[in-house]
Amino acid sequence: MRQRFRPARLLASASLIALVAASLGGCTAMSKLSDVTGSIGSKADTAPVDPARAVEVYGERHRANPRDPDAALAYGQALRANGQHAQAAAVLEQATIANPGNKPLLAQYGRALADAGNFQQAFDVLSRAHSPDNPDWRLLSVQGTCLDQMGRHDEARAYYASALKIAPGDPGVLSNLGLSYMLSRDLPKAEETLRQAYASPRASSRVRQNLGLVVGLQGRFAEAETIVKGDLPPDQAAANVAYLKDMLNRNDGPRGAPKRTPVASLSRSD
Repeated sequence: MRQRFRPARLLASASLIALVAASLGGCTAMSKLSDVTGSIGSKADTAPVDPARAVEVYGERHRANPRDPDAALAYGQALRANGQHAQAAAVLEQATIANPGNKPLLAQYGRALADAGNFQQAFDVLSRAHSPDNPDWRLLSVQGTCLDQMGRHDEARAYYASALKIAPGDPGVLSNLGLSYMLSRDLPKAEETLRQAYASPRASSRVRQNLGLVVGLQGRFAEAETIVKGDLPPDQAAANVAYLKDMLNRNDGPRGAPKRTPVASLSRSD
């Protein structure tokens, strides 16, 4: 991990917004924003484990009763988990039209929009999914990531602060806050915040990887490798190190067409 890394260039990249998202099948799969508030009401049956199978099962149920909000929630969640973000947003948009004012549907729709990169629309929809007199700290944190995606870091941190008042010390919110500092190039503050998140017994593997990345961006590559390896099994440790190297080596690509990386978010709660 020596001279190959270009931290300064990485920090200048418009694509570097947030770096690890929820795992679909294991702690090393980084692919998507996947925090979901509320139950989808699986009732008596067991949800399929395989994302593609879940899309098939819940898709059939949704098509049988397209106005059923629970069926739409389950189908939208399955589509998101399978990486079908645009389709998830389309399904959930229709569900919110058929079920106006349904806050769980609005929350899921807002997340699907964020998955698809429609951050302003996602922020606006999420604002309708909860209210100032009854705020959802998870939604506040996701709204913060949308603001960070749009470069509005000070506003984003106000949302994280509000979330932390409701859920003090939550490692997912702290991780998002740390990444926000990273995006504004305050690496010491980013590291301090991510170490707070990492110290929590509830910290996910995402937090470990985010901390390792911020340490690596400061040139402490050996320490970064140690952090991302942790006490993981050898295969997972190797995957984490490979991911770290990839992120630290990433550049902007073609001018005018920066890549967008997945949004970091809280742990799954669906």
